[in-house]
Amino acid sequence: MYITSSQNEERRSFWRVRFSILPNQVGFLFNKNRLKEKLEPGIYDYVDRARSMQLVVIPTTNRIVNILNQEVLSKDNIAFRFSYFLEYRIADPEVFIRSFDVFSISYNIFHEVEQLIHNLSQVHLRKVIAEIDSEELNERRADLFPEIPASLKGELAAVGIEIVRLLIRDLTFPKSIQDLFAKQLEAKVRGRADLENARTAVAAARALKNASDLMKGDENVKFIQYLETITKIAEKGKHTFVIDSPTNTVDVINKLK
Repeated sequence: MYITSSQNEERRSFWRVRFSILPNQVGFLFNKNRLKEKLEPGIYDYVDRARSMQLVVIPTTNRIVNILNQEVLSKDNIAFRFSYFLEYRIADPEVFIRSFDVFSISYNIFHEVEQLIHNLSQVHLRKVIAEIDSEELNERRADLFPEIPASLKGELAAVGIEIVRLLIRDLTFPKSIQDLFAKQLEAKVRGRADLENARTAVAAARALKNASDLMKGDENVKFIQYLETITKIAEKGKHTFVIDSPTNTVDVINKLK
């Protein structure tokens, strides 16, 4: 916004005029349409007999632009919509006032600025997205723009504007593509489960083989097997068993097999 001397009649005393610059603002005082001086936050009194002084006040705090429902094609020609927001600030007020007609848009000094940011960011982001496949876009939606495109930063810096942050808010694919992504995710989850089951089965088989190798030729194991065999025979009726020496016991087990 800007304030002319005629808009500050309540602050006048005869030919004197007072201008107030608030914190987080910078002022540019013009006299007869020429820049007189740059003003930091404070209160300033001037003599303005010709009522020719004008003050342009530029906020230096960060501002946010929301850009919604932009349609674009991915690298594999899948159409989708995305929304994002930009946080920016006027980093160089002197360059800024030279780049925009601040007097002709006194009702809203940021209207033209944000329209420029809107258009430039669209162009540059479309170029970035057009180089990425839809599947990768879907997986990287949280960090799609880890860095602000240098070309966008450069163009806005030329008019005194700095991009502070750029973040994707929403990314929406057509319903048919969403269904395909859901099926693909389901297949991946099922594949991981099948792989885990296969690994478990292989591990179990390996453990059984190792146990079998350890038990092969072990005399104690063979004796236990002998006792188990006798127990099974004894369950079928009354029998009398004569247990010989351990060596003969092993021979009996081998014969029973």
